[in-house]
Amino acid sequence: MNNPFKTPVKVSLLASTVRRAQEFAAAVVSTVDYRDSNQSVKAKIQDDHFISKLGEEAVKVVFKARGAQVEGPDYTIYDGKKKSWNADLVINGIEVAVKTQKKSAANKYGLSWTFQHSEIRKDPILKNPEAWVCFVEVDDSDTKYKCIIFPPVKIKKLHFTEPKLKHLKGKKKVVYASDLLSTKS
Repeated sequence: MNNPFKTPVKVSLLASTVRRAQEFAAAVVSTVDYRDSNQSVKAKIQDDHFISKLGEEAVKVVFKARGAQVEGPDYTIYDGKKKSWNADLVINGIEVAVKTQKKSAANKYGLSWTFQHSEIRKDPILKNPEAWVCFVEVDDSDTKYKCIIFPPVKIKKLHFTEPKLKHLKGKKKVVYASDLLSTKS
């Protein structure tokens, strides 16, 4: 993938895009079970899906503005174990994962993004060192949800660490923005 940008890019999302992400998150929350990663609070799971979809939409905006062909995000609701592990977006024929963190969480724990990495479930992207990922921060301090999109990077270039939260250790791997900003893709 020819990197279309080298530094983080800020974008705003349309209100209709935000509404669509909210509707998706509300519909999908009853179809997932994340007890294996100590996530059982429905409101948090719904918010995680909402923020994730905003990140995917933000990445789409950045690439489309640069003339790329973008497929996704996927708004299909899959039942239980039929959840899709396909790439979040396909950009000019290249699969790209999107990881998103909201600013309020970044203020608490540091700007970082998590990958599922437990005995029960692992993010499939971690098995492919050549896979691309974009990281996004969503400002959840107001209803405008302004986003910062970091340039795409290959999995093999990332530095993974253990999460700061004790209950996530052994279940997640984390990439911190401070490490990401020193990474060359």
